[in-house]
Amino acid sequence: MILITISALVSDIWDAGNRGEALAFFALAPFTGLTLGPIVSGFMSVQGVSWRWLYWLLMFFAGICLILISSTLPEAFVMHLMARKAERSRKETGNDRYWAAMAKQKKSIGQHLKHVLARPFIALFREPMLMATTLCMSFVYGCMDLLFEAYSVVFLEGHNLSMGLFGLTFLPIFLGGCTDYPLIFNTRYVRSQKKHAPHPVPPEKRLEVAMFAARMFMASFFWFGWTSYPSISLWTVLIAGYPLGWSIVWIFLALFNYVADAYLFVAASALASLTVVRSCFGAGFPMFATQMFERLNSRWASTLLGFIVLLMAPIPFVLFKYGPIIRKKSKYAPTKPMPVPVKEMTQADPANHA
Repeated sequence: MILITISALVSDIWDAGNRGEALAFFALAPFTGLTLGPIVSGFMSVQGVSWRWLYWLLMFFAGICLILISSTLPEAFVMHLMARKAERSRKETGNDRYWAAMAKQKKSIGQHLKHVLARPFIALFREPMLMATTLCMSFVYGCMDLLFEAYSVVFLEGHNLSMGLFGLTFLPIFLGGCTDYPLIFNTRYVRSQKKHAPHPVPPEKRLEVAMFAARMFMASFFWFGWTSYPSISLWTVLIAGYPLGWSIVWIFLALFNYVADAYLFVAASALASLTVVRSCFGAGFPMFATQMFERLNSRWASTLLGFIVLLMAPIPFVLFKYGPIIRKKSKYAPTKPMPVPVKEMTQADPANHA
């Protein structure tokens, strides 16, 4: 639920020019937890700390986050803000003509539940573009969670590492995810803003990095799998985590931003359906990961995943080429380009300050 709410919040607060940076932190936050968590838990296990302390630690961290969210996070939904403004105007002026459309719409509980809970999935099954994007990102997320089980087979059983050292094997994935975004992702989009100003950048421009990252994501599985022999140096298979990490983050950022830009007014619902399905894949993949890697061994299990990625890799390419045509037929995506905010135009073209 938190992931669903935050993804919608990001799309509401930040415009297209700044949304990439905001979504980068959003994508890196759970990614960082998944990669750094085994390091903390591994050394806690080595020190003989009770498993209950893991939950105490999570509770303390969640409490800090609750305080920060409660004290700093404002209301971001435009319809609610308009309703509050209209209510304030009625009280200040005594004039009853100030009403927001949302306040006049009286919905039953069933209608409200349908609007809040059902619309994301209605949009998902009616939109081939959203369905393809969701499938692609969900598989990537599932593979990321699956790898944490696969790492235990390769490094604990194959290389006989201790639990403390085993946690450190996730550092290359973390470094790969954190180091490449500031260098390339946002600068490419800024150049696109300058090129298309004063018109908005087409959503398909977000997919350029996913087109490259999909190929690297596929190659990382073959690299990881066929260097996982216990007789091969441990560092060889460890380094495979670096391109794996940044390809995962690039795909996440590209597809998140693409959905937010393409669906604009219903971006919250689109991102909600994407997050729910993605989480289901993340929960389901680890259930068969250990059995798959033990029966097929790490080489052929990784090869199987690499070939599945190969089958899914054309999705960003297809959306990049045919996305504008598909969006014209969409019931949810805007068919006409929206005007670019003045602030965003000035950021894209410094000459406007003159």
